[in-house]
Amino acid sequence: MLTRIYGTAWENPKDLKAYLAFLEEVEKRDHRRLGRELELYSTHEEAGAGLIYWHPNGGRMRVAVESFWRTEHYRNGYEILYTPHIGKRWLWETSGHLGFYSANMYSPMEIDNQDYIIKPMNCPFHIMIYKNKQRSYRDLPLRWAELGTVYRYERSGVLHGLLRVRGFTQDDAHIFCTPDQMESEILKVLRFSLWIWKVFGFKEIKAYLATKPAESVGEQSRWDAALESLRKAVDAEGLAYEIDEGGGAFYGPKIDLKVKDAIGREWQMTTIQFDFNEPERFDMSFVDADGQHKRPYMIHRALLGSLERFFGVLIEHFGGAFPPWIAPEQAAVIPVSENFNDYAKKVLSELQARDLWVSGELDDSRLNAKIRECQNRKIPYMLVVGQREEDEGTVAIRLRDGRQLEPMKVAAFADYLEEKIKSRSQEL
Repeated sequence: MLTRIYGTAWENPKDLKAYLAFLEEVEKRDHRRLGRELELYSTHEEAGAGLIYWHPNGGRMRVAVESFWRTEHYRNGYEILYTPHIGKRWLWETSGHLGFYSANMYSPMEIDNQDYIIKPMNCPFHIMIYKNKQRSYRDLPLRWAELGTVYRYERSGVLHGLLRVRGFTQDDAHIFCTPDQMESEILKVLRFSLWIWKVFGFKEIKAYLATKPAESVGEQSRWDAALESLRKAVDAEGLAYEIDEGGGAFYGPKIDLKVKDAIGREWQMTTIQFDFNEPERFDMSFVDADGQHKRPYMIHRALLGSLERFFGVLIEHFGGAFPPWIAPEQAAVIPVSENFNDYAKKVLSELQARDLWVSGELDDSRLNAKIRECQNRKIPYMLVVGQREEDEGTVAIRLRDGRQLEPMKVAAFADYLEEKIKSRSQEL
């Protein structure tokens, strides 16, 4: 009987010790364990593998992230679209997905003697909206974004928590522009993406510039111009990058951004992708200043990638100890005994009236047990109330890391927390 044994070798005990500490940290941050312990999400094999069930805590986090995402997209000149989940077979034949991607698509369903397919991508639907009327160069650029849920078949052996799933919500966008607008649009997308990642606390970001593969579509001049636009954008931001020779899709070059998490692991997240394929296949056009019909440039863009994978990375980056603006529970009110439950309820009501996510620990457990439970739930602020706090209309503030702030009036604490949320501060 053969047994396969894996091993690693280290130059010195110090490196081995650091590696073992890294493995311990990876285990502590595992998003599957934390997702269960913090009641963020679950999966149910018996109901369908690779499908995510978001619990109330995970739902609150999604609300915070999606609200931020929509607000910032509007501020950056995007419009938000909503498109169907299924479409007729010809859409996927025209787009090329059935020819190039059918192994990852679900089987057709017959409706009214027509084959419909659940969408693996959003792009054909955005193109249908584009083609709803004749477009002029004056209309461009069009920046259209969608949090669109798509479905792709992944083999059961590769499914992994939130990181590899079969149904997920893409933070998707498509930009339709003229050739003259291409360079400035790429730079805007890249700057937007870098800013988004820094807001979420990711500071180390590296770019990978993927060039033309052996098999491709589109004129060489378009490939050259697109690749140069990508390169100029990366250079303009002073971003470290590597060339991924031949790593582009058959329909265009791309930039992939990889971010490093809190323990130094690199995750591929953002993609900015040119597409010379679908504008041709769908016969897209715009009327230029000279009155001629011309092809628009099409840019696919996902900043976070998918919300499911993004949350998997986010959970592991923070180890479940989220900053207040996205924490599912921002504060907990803890009376030192049941005698102060009424005051605790008053504090709770006042804070909830300010739209803060606050819970009340009003059972008959001991104070230390309540604090320990809130620390396990990684709640940023624990507001302990007793006789002094009731007399003075204040709360005693304990942070989840054990530090304490000076007591505050209830309204003053609400102002303090609102400022942390508004500024999206990483600090408590």
